Amino acid sequence: MTRTISVAAIQTSYGSDMQANIDKTIALIREAVSQGAQVILPSELFQGPYFCVTQEEHWFTSAYPWRKHPAVVQLQPVARELGVAIPVSIFEREGPHYFNSMVMIDADGEALGVYRKSHIPDGPGYQEKYYFRPGDTGFKVWSTRFGRIGVGICWDQWYPEAARAMMLMGADVLMYPTAIGSEPHDETLDTAEPWRRAMQGHAVSNAVPVVGANRIGHETLTPEGQTFYGHSFIADHRGDLVEALDREEGVLVHTFDLDFIDRYRAAWGFFRDRRPELYGSLAAGRPTD
Repeated sequence: MTRTISVAAIQTSYGSDMQANIDKTIALIREAVSQGAQVILPSELFQGPYFCVTQEEHWFTSAYPWRKHPAVVQLQPVARELGVAIPVSIFEREGPHYFNSMVMIDADGEALGVYRKSHIPDGPGYQEKYYFRPGDTGFKVWSTRFGRIGVGICWDQWYPEAARAMMLMGADVLMYPTAIGSEPHDETLDTAEPWRRAMQGHAVSNAVPVVGANRIGHETLTPEGQTFYGHSFIADHRGDLVEALDREEGVLVHTFDLDFIDRYRAAWGFFRDRRPELYGSLAAGRPTD
């Protein structure tokens, strides 16, 4: 029997009410399921506004242990009812430590574990180092009912090493929940297309489908606000956009033949021809003699 997988991305705006945001996400998950989706990706930190635009200590009260986070607790029975897998992006607290994390919920409602964002940005409008420690879990690939899913979080998506690491762990699909939009230091800079192209490159060089889910809308945690540009997409194993949104709310769904993609990847020889013994400078972080 041919192995297939139907993946989905959710694109929407979020307000300040956590419960309303979770309810809205559940409704869009149900919409994706009605279109045949099996693994459904909401965007990064979908429980509220993207608070990292500023440094405000009160936001630490919105973090929870990953097993007890309201989004995880409420999406587990939804995943079980609908028979779908859901990567859930959360603000996690573990003792005195805080992380930007993802909990993978499988189709039986089981939480398979947590991944903590590895690359933490720090710049105007994206001041994440104030809130989050660098992840300590390493990259992860999750064996779900429908296939092996690798998930990186937002800034992770710009790093080819992260994508390659998940592929070496056997990922069938790569997914990236995201919160990205306007750049406060340069109002003329629109990164929507480079953002897509970076991940399309991962699809090409790893021969793997890639799913990116971003938020939309203008959020007003600062006087000037920040606008999130959406552009969520699904790219195939060639890097071609097979499903895409602009700046509107919606869901994207696409089905892939995993057996065909496995053969395609083997035929291209990207993994056959790797030379790990030459890549020492990648781990050293500097040129080697």
